[in-house]
Amino acid sequence: MVRLKRSAMLWAMAVVVAVLATGCGGSSKSKGGTTTPTAAGGKGGTLITLANAAPAGSPDPQVNYTLQEWQWLILTHDGLVGYKRVSGPEGTKKVPDLATAIPKPTDNGKTWTFTLRSGIKFSNGNTVTANDVKATFERLFKIGNSPNAGSWYNVIVGGDACVKTPKTCDLSKGIVVNGDTITFHLTKGDPEFLDKLSVPFAYILPADTPAKNLNLPPAGTGPYKWVQYSPQKQMKIVRNPYFKEWSKDAQPDGLPDSIVQKFGLSVEAEVTQVENGQADWIANADSIPSDRLPELSSKYATQVHITPLTAVYYFAFNVRVPPFNNLKARQAVNYATDRNALVKLYGGTNVAVPTCQILPPNFPGYKPYCPYTVNPGSGKWTGPDMAKAKQLVQQSGTKGASVKVNSDTTEVDKAYGLYFIGLLNKLGYKASPQFLSNDIQYPFIQNSKNKVQFAYSSWFQDYPAASDFLDILLGCGSFHPNSNSSPNIAEFCNKPIQAKMDQAGAMGLTDPVGANNLWAQVDKEVTDQAPWVSMFNPKLLDFTSSRVKGFQFSPQWYFLLAQASVK
Repeated sequence: MVRLKRSAMLWAMAVVVAVLATGCGGSSKSKGGTTTPTAAGGKGGTLITLANAAPAGSPDPQVNYTLQEWQWLILTHDGLVGYKRVSGPEGTKKVPDLATAIPKPTDNGKTWTFTLRSGIKFSNGNTVTANDVKATFERLFKIGNSPNAGSWYNVIVGGDACVKTPKTCDLSKGIVVNGDTITFHLTKGDPEFLDKLSVPFAYILPADTPAKNLNLPPAGTGPYKWVQYSPQKQMKIVRNPYFKEWSKDAQPDGLPDSIVQKFGLSVEAEVTQVENGQADWIANADSIPSDRLPELSSKYATQVHITPLTAVYYFAFNVRVPPFNNLKARQAVNYATDRNALVKLYGGTNVAVPTCQILPPNFPGYKPYCPYTVNPGSGKWTGPDMAKAKQLVQQSGTKGASVKVNSDTTEVDKAYGLYFIGLLNKLGYKASPQFLSNDIQYPFIQNSKNKVQFAYSSWFQDYPAASDFLDILLGCGSFHPNSNSSPNIAEFCNKPIQAKMDQAGAMGLTDPVGANNLWAQVDKEVTDQAPWVSMFNPKLLDFTSSRVKGFQFSPQWYFLLAQASVK
């Protein structure tokens, strides 16, 4: 998910001191770095979380695209299927949720038939019916501003017409209801359809939910219900009296009686409150100040959790405008980049790992690959090769070209831009800054009319599928000229590579292992074309109070709030 959408909640830590490497030894992590759950306590109490501000955008589940709110919506709402609510790799496994089972698709992946569990109630006391399912997906289009309705769910028959005329959306041919069964008819096989049913956009709402942005999420089926959403004060969920656990894998009962998130404190004050036990967790939006890290590592080591993320930070070349419409020029910058220096700017080796490729580690289709390093062959980046870089610049004929380096004005992201300005000047270019405020930078670099040459961005998974990085960010269909909503900011389109992406997508329906092997080839070939300088894969630091027991980190949803005890 764009991480300026979802990762507006995931800003990087400004600095993480090296002492955390040993200081975090008491936190519950496996040798591979994946957090494993500590022993949980009992039920009851209030889990108090803190954030600088409310989630960006509407609190409507079919509109909001932030991890900050998604961590809550998974506790109050459900889809037909969901991700298993556990830490580690099992947390990417899809399990039946409101549906009794995950069906096998028919008609070459174009038909999916689900049976609804009986007796499940919304938090308003009404029983969930198959008609609620159909109405939910029609509302997704009718509200008119759902981020992904027209790119994820228009594969449902009738979806394209709903995009054109949202107010009169009719999916009666695409979603057929018969008693407790719901049959989806798609225009083409979609190997990621189950993933798209597993995120909050597709969570089932009552059929009478108004088709407009709501000030409070509507009734849901989870163990909690929303009772407050005050952007200047706090949001709050409490136990849903109609909830009965039907699947611990999909929707386990929660431990706290209520969960709140308070807004408006400085990050310094947030850290102090968690240290003092006045609050229990600082939301992912907030960077821990560097001057507080030594005390966290020395006094609160067992309360610090560091976890690798399936994400990548990168600078994208514009492959359609000089000088980086030249492959050798793009490869030159990749060879010259000191990724260790960029990792240091982010916070150090405890919170980031250098990379050269698009896909992150521990992700479908990932195979280590790094051609842009001294002594290549191990698949890992080991150091820059400035001699090779200067040779390629000379061969490219682009030396002396002017380059504007685009980033935002936040401290760390600006530092990345300044690093590349210095590097490009060393390579013989004439580089200058183009730093924009954080709220406008991402739309600006997406729009091709702005002819941005070299721009900073980052991406965190929407769901565990290679296409969510490769096709969304570098596929031909993801470049939309003159649009602020064009995630392929490199404007990269390689038709032979796109053909392999399409082949891998189709193969995913019947041969997921073969498809992921093909995605690994795509990752290699795209990396060779150098549309980006991939910088590093980040890790996340979570700091919890001494009251919190049973910390679990889901690769999809991050800290599982409801499965932590404060009692």
